[in-house]
Amino acid sequence: MTAASRRRVVFLTVLVAVIGAAALGTYLVNGRTATKDGGAKAPAKGPAAVPVTVVRVAQETVPVRLNAIGNVEAFSTVAVKARVDGQIVDVNMREGAAVKKGEVLFRIDPRPYEAALRQAEANALRDAAARDQARSQDRRYQELLEKNFVSTEAYAQIRTHAATAEATAKASQAALENARLNLEYCTIRSSLDGYVGRVLLQAGNLVRANDVNPLVVINQVRPIYVNFAVPEQSLSEVRQYMAKGSLAVEVIPPDNQPAPPRGRLIFVDNAVDPSTGTIRLRAQFDNADAALWPGQFVNVSVRLYEQPDAIIIPSQAVQTGPDGQYVYVIGEDMTAEVRRISVQRTDGERAIVAKGLAKDERVVTRGQLRLGPKVRVQIGKPPAEAS
Repeated sequence: MTAASRRRVVFLTVLVAVIGAAALGTYLVNGRTATKDGGAKAPAKGPAAVPVTVVRVAQETVPVRLNAIGNVEAFSTVAVKARVDGQIVDVNMREGAAVKKGEVLFRIDPRPYEAALRQAEANALRDAAARDQARSQDRRYQELLEKNFVSTEAYAQIRTHAATAEATAKASQAALENARLNLEYCTIRSSLDGYVGRVLLQAGNLVRANDVNPLVVINQVRPIYVNFAVPEQSLSEVRQYMAKGSLAVEVIPPDNQPAPPRGRLIFVDNAVDPSTGTIRLRAQFDNADAALWPGQFVNVSVRLYEQPDAIIIPSQAVQTGPDGQYVYVIGEDMTAEVRRISVQRTDGERAIVAKGLAKDERVVTRGQLRLGPKVRVQIGKPPAEAS
């Protein structure tokens, strides 16, 4: 076989192999297509349902409140000062402790005042004896004058001497009372029930009467005040409902406190602060457990009135977009609907809705990030129930 014949045979062999492979591929493709067209089609799977947590819209009576930040102020504050000069010999209290009215706090060295008291007593006795003698002499000379045994001038001198002795005795008695007071002032007592602060002068120090710096400061905390301010736009509401009765005030406690302290509004300032546009208010609390402390900052809530049939949802269900506030409402077909709403106000973790929702509708509280209009959802249990 020549070289040309061999090349022709190889060419024909390769050509036949290529044609066979192409025919086989066409057959396999057509066979699979026919099988799919002739058999039952598998259902097409859509996007997976988005897991969400929902709550039903509630309708109930809720209080209308004014919220503010307040500052706690002691009901009464006393700066204890000495009323006599002397040396402190005893400090009869512990710093920060509770004290009762009349309880001894300090003692000042009483010895100089005891000596002064004894001297005043002696002077009072002396002048009282002189007064009694002058009175007796006045009576005798009055009898003699009536019998014309003494002249009127002589009796006038005796009468003047008796009046002088009377005045001297009264002055001595006043000095005696003053000495007793000074001795009493050596014992410094609490003038109210409260808590003492830091003791500024310890035993051994000399004090002066009515010095600039107090010995200690006592704060009365039962009852106690809370001062706060609200915008001037709320003044008319506060005065309107305060005229109908006492307004309840609550201090919103931290999460670890079971019950909020409750008090009542007792004071509305007589002028709006022009620099801040607010009006100052004051509430009084019994503070039996001393939960409120002077100087403390607290969240205050004033209850104005009760709003019936209010539409309530959790605040976390409310979303904010370019067109305002909205929520996702889940329909009976388990798809999400974007619903525009108007929130009237918030009360803690609850939002009071003015319009856009009805009672018992289901709103999404968790899972909003993956939602959109007509997206299918799968409702899960709230975290509290799931745990």
